[in-house]
Amino acid sequence: MNFGEIAKTELHLHLEGAAPPEFIRRLAAEKRVNMDGVFDENGAYDWATFVEFLATYERACEVLKSPEDFGRLVSAVLEAQAAQGVIYTEHFLAPDFCGGGDLVAWKEYLAAMTEAAEASPVEVRFISTCVRHMGPEQAKITAHVSAETAGGLLTGFGMGGDESQFVAADFAYAFDMAREAGLGLTSHAGEVEGPNSVAETLDALKVSRIGHGVRSVEDADLVARLKDEGVVLEVCPGSNIALGVFPDLKTHSITALREAGVAITVSTDDPPYFHTDMTSEYRNLSETLGWTQADFDAINQTAMRAAFCDDATRSRLLAKFNGA
Repeated sequence: MNFGEIAKTELHLHLEGAAPPEFIRRLAAEKRVNMDGVFDENGAYDWATFVEFLATYERACEVLKSPEDFGRLVSAVLEAQAAQGVIYTEHFLAPDFCGGGDLVAWKEYLAAMTEAAEASPVEVRFISTCVRHMGPEQAKITAHVSAETAGGLLTGFGMGGDESQFVAADFAYAFDMAREAGLGLTSHAGEVEGPNSVAETLDALKVSRIGHGVRSVEDADLVARLKDEGVVLEVCPGSNIALGVFPDLKTHSITALREAGVAITVSTDDPPYFHTDMTSEYRNLSETLGWTQADFDAINQTAMRAAFCDDATRSRLLAKFNGA
């Protein structure tokens, strides 16, 4: 099986976290920004612990300052995804880093990113995200600018950041605002924190998808709920292993969740930081867990049915996968 040539969907990808190291180095050189400590001797992002990962991530983002920078970033990330066989993707965007919540500035950033996305052969949609550890008041600002610009390629709203900060209910107002604007809803939960974080997110934010959600397996009742309610998990195996949620793929919960009937998709999260890409993810799933073409078709069908896109796009891309 040629894993690179398999058509793929990717729902869980942080735009800044997907920045190729060479792109950041080039941009830093242009702007004469010191990147000492960001890269190792091989040119990869340099980090060892979760705290160091966050610090390196933030340092790398220091060179991304303008709509043009983010437009170029979208082009670079989509070029990398296309090389991995991705035909549909959704990018998490953070208005807090694209104008700081100012609506006029955010529109300029969004326009630049949209222009870049529309020039790519990969079908793209954007998910505007609030940052959990920045608090619920800032999330309301993010939701407001997202609601004001909903439509076009901006079709979703979500939340990332430190799962241990605040409780899901604190963000209900922001998610209600996004829902009223017609945006699809997703939120990170059940990665660093346990299954309770997933249940609380479903109860308070009424999302259709959960980012990660892999620790749901620790609660049988929650697993049954996910199956019964058709909640889709955006699983990122390589990310989970790199960050120590699971020691390896054999012990990862993806198998147990699938066998329990939970809807699963596969993504890379922040691929260059975790030394992964979609081809590697598929290869590892095949070689370690025995996944076949039928399994890959199944998760891609699930992803397209859960995608925050229009029905015409969904139908057209579903036809790319056997048995759709």
